[in-house]
Amino acid sequence: MTSQRTRIASLIVACALFMQNLDSTVIATALPDMAKSFGADPVHMSVALTSYLISLAVFIPASGWVADRYGARQVFRAAIAVFTLGSILCGRSDSLAFLVISRVIQGIGGAMMVPVGRLVLLRTVPKNELVAAMSWLTMPAMIGPVVGPPLGGFIVTHTTWRWIFDLNVPIGVLGVVLVSLFIEEAKDPDPAPFDGWGLMWSGIALACMMMGFETAGRHLVPQSWTVGLLVTALAAGVGYGLHARRHPRPLLDLSLLKIPTFAVSCTAGTLFRFGVGATPFLLPMMLQLDFGYSAQDSGLTTFASAAGAIMVKPLASSVLRRFGFRDTLFWNGLIASALLLVCAAFRPGWPNWIMFALLLVGGTFRSLQFSSFNTIVYADIPRSRMSGATSLYSTLQQLSITTGITVGAASLEIARTFTASAVPSLTDFTVAFIVVSVLAFAASPLVLFIPRDAGDDMTGHKAADHRLRDVDAPAAGPAVGGAASAD
Repeated sequence: MTSQRTRIASLIVACALFMQNLDSTVIATALPDMAKSFGADPVHMSVALTSYLISLAVFIPASGWVADRYGARQVFRAAIAVFTLGSILCGRSDSLAFLVISRVIQGIGGAMMVPVGRLVLLRTVPKNELVAAMSWLTMPAMIGPVVGPPLGGFIVTHTTWRWIFDLNVPIGVLGVVLVSLFIEEAKDPDPAPFDGWGLMWSGIALACMMMGFETAGRHLVPQSWTVGLLVTALAAGVGYGLHARRHPRPLLDLSLLKIPTFAVSCTAGTLFRFGVGATPFLLPMMLQLDFGYSAQDSGLTTFASAAGAIMVKPLASSVLRRFGFRDTLFWNGLIASALLLVCAAFRPGWPNWIMFALLLVGGTFRSLQFSSFNTIVYADIPRSRMSGATSLYSTLQQLSITTGITVGAASLEIARTFTASAVPSLTDFTVAFIVVSVLAFAASPLVLFIPRDAGDDMTGHKAADHRLRDVDAPAAGPAVGGAASAD
């Protein structure tokens, strides 16, 4: 049974993460109107997106150290305040330059808010309640990218784009108050010295990688610039790797990858996110360009995935208790990937309710997969290394989301070169969905490297098995009674 304090803490963190996830996607729909307001070229408005993503990439690695140094609750509260301040400034922007600076401030707040919010739960929630707590955190990641575009379109159509940012203000103020009232402080008594060289190397590597991925194949900058960015990212990544091997407590602790459950969750989870992360980019575009849907109708259809994510919340704990992490991740991953592949078969003649139902079920299985990955990844992490684990895992999550969109866009672009379509055709989208589905399928075999009993102390999986055996066994006998009481 999940305690009331755990439910409240999980809901507070989930709401903060939803605000961040929603904001990062809702702006995309408003960019044309914002360009008119600033008298800017709409193509140049993409910098409002990339500046935020780069700010996230640079500062996420430092989040664990900052939380250790100043306390997770205090940093989480400050992160919400900084994000809210950035939102206010974005809503008051009167030029593209002002907007970019405001988005960077938002990104600094978001970079601290995402991993530190997760760290708050990891340090304050009992281990046997982590599955329930982490299932709350899956919903913002699933719902935000789906709700964002249609909500942005509605706001821009009926009010002004400034409301996109102003909506964050009351949520942020409420979040600061609730964190102060209900979140316990968790602070490392012996924080490591700050790894400034590590921040420099990781910042250059991640920023250049994000910019390279964002510009690849989109003709926003010369191709040589994109290649140069990716080469610089690789060189800086190698530089960070050499630095981390010599530093006793590096900013991003790569030695955590020696822990099997952490390593497999990172690699398999990243592959799965590559596939699923492309869906909010591919599906709305396909429905609008080739099915003739309006932006509003497209948003209502793709919202099914978000509804599925909500439905799985009460089921996650029961499923993991019954089957354990490894079997759940393997079989559920195959089903979720198969339902993603079904999107490649969508055609305009299909009844809308069938597509909605398939997306609804697919959202349920994907949400369960994310909840499972987001919990088992910390199963064997010592409490003293928890902040480092959240920093590294959050960094990989951010990269995988961006890479997933890039893979989807690149697949679409390559398919177009063969079909010579002026705009992406149904065949092009079919190819793109097949490519990203293959990546999602590739994650399932990797989870078999997780030990069968991994995370049983979080789910009570063994305890459930023992109780079933006790029901079938003869009554009486001190051994049976002892086992039952131990469970």
